Amino acid sequence: MPNSTSLMPPQAAAPAPAAGRRAWLGMVVMSLGVSLIVVDATIVGVLMPRIVTGLDLATTDAEWVTSVYSLVFAALLIPFGRAGDLFGRRRMFVLGVAVFAAASVLAALAGSGSALIGARALQGVGASMVLPATLSTVNAVFTGRDRAVAFGIWGSLISGMAALGPLVGGAVATGGGWRWAFGINLPLGAALVAGALALMPETRARAVPGLAGALREIDWAGGLLSALGLGALVCGLIEGQTYGWWTATRAHSTAGLDWPRGGLSPVPVVLALGVALLAALIVVERSRAAAGRPVMLDLELFRVPNFRRGNLASSLINVGELGLLFVLPLFLLGVHGTSPLQISVAILPLAVGAFLSGGYAGRLANRRGAHRVVQIGMVLEVAAVVALGVTVSATTTGFGLAPWMLLYGLGLGLTSAQLTNVSLADVPPAQAGQASGTQSTARQVGAALGIAVVGTVFATSLGHAMTDRLAGTALPPARQAAVAHDLRESAGTYGRDLHASPGTAVEARAADASLAAATRHAALTTAAILALGLALSLRLRPSSDRHREESKG
Repeated sequence: MPNSTSLMPPQAAAPAPAAGRRAWLGMVVMSLGVSLIVVDATIVGVLMPRIVTGLDLATTDAEWVTSVYSLVFAALLIPFGRAGDLFGRRRMFVLGVAVFAAASVLAALAGSGSALIGARALQGVGASMVLPATLSTVNAVFTGRDRAVAFGIWGSLISGMAALGPLVGGAVATGGGWRWAFGINLPLGAALVAGALALMPETRARAVPGLAGALREIDWAGGLLSALGLGALVCGLIEGQTYGWWTATRAHSTAGLDWPRGGLSPVPVVLALGVALLAALIVVERSRAAAGRPVMLDLELFRVPNFRRGNLASSLINVGELGLLFVLPLFLLGVHGTSPLQISVAILPLAVGAFLSGGYAGRLANRRGAHRVVQIGMVLEVAAVVALGVTVSATTTGFGLAPWMLLYGLGLGLTSAQLTNVSLADVPPAQAGQASGTQSTARQVGAALGIAVVGTVFATSLGHAMTDRLAGTALPPARQAAVAHDLRESAGTYGRDLHASPGTAVEARAADASLAAATRHAALTTAAILALGLALSLRLRPSSDRHREESKG
């Protein structure tokens, strides 16, 4: 293992050779691989009504179909990032795409909720192999001016495809064939495997003598602790809104234990378990590093200022993006009864903005510095979300949201594209897999936290706003309480039932106003979180560009 001094940049950087045509074609393959797994992370939410009907899912099954992918994905990013360092990143990419494609076929053929949940978990395994392999390969192969451009492509795809997922899901849901959303991944995966074998360079941390030597390099205890700890942490963040953050909001059984409604929720228990496991990971990794043994997570990486700050900023950015993508469709559906496809079109400007600015970010970074591009992007994000929060009302349509979503997408493309560049630039190539897995994990934890925090603000504000607006009406108190409860528990979709039912015009108008108020509060909360990210980005510094050499395997 390298000591802490190996993390310091060298005094003089060697000239960075320009990337060849084959490297850029390999970049296209890796970008398409990232696009495939990112779209799948956001597509299922839009498809869920069709899936529930088609498989007759219970509520808990539907929740796990949505969450298990992100849960497994986040839990395994660091172990598979390290595995790519040892066994070869192209090899890990190919294996991950193959697993993902096979799992997609199982999802398309699923005849029950449990089968679909299992397939989605297996998709998460494949995705967790793909993402760090692409990121660490880009970090190892591209140098100099090419590096900023490459990360611009990678970052804009991450941001843009996350927004395009609901668009694709809406088109599929409108057509009625949700199974095609999974089945199409088989030919796409086969094409990606062929492309990777032909064009993607193989890189690894260093040559390891045989399989036995590689296995001895694996920190099994660290891998288990990181997977279980991150899995528990993300699970708690995802399920808090469903089961209650402290008091159980529903009676259920988990892990053979009964959790009565009104008693302690399992969520704080799971979160505490996750924190304890991650604390144990830190102790184990420090002990192994002190003894000169291989570690799953090199804690010395966090001594690199830009890596440390960039990881936290990545989490905050994903809080904003995933929080908005969670709340805005609920607002549009509850107020306007918008179809899935129309909801997706309303979000499309975010993807367009991310693609446009992400492609330009590399050139801007070469002139101004990648850290400046991150800061400019954060300013645009904060301004867009504040404007959205200030202007949203019960009459706002998808077209009314479009200008602010476009501005937000422009900022997101700049920020995501170059924040990864800044975060990893001073990381030694031998730790590229660990570092990229850690950074990708920070994004996933931020995504789960965004849905948890922004979703909670939205739901809580919705209930309070509806109660306040009904208080001055002639409705009986019991009716007021029941309507406010149903609107909150349905995340606003009950508003469409009120519009469709005769004699509920008062309740329907109050629901529309309450949805607008809840969206406004959620947006302003998101802006505050992004403002923290902006403040953090001001501490980023120019990265030293180093010549990166990898052993070819």
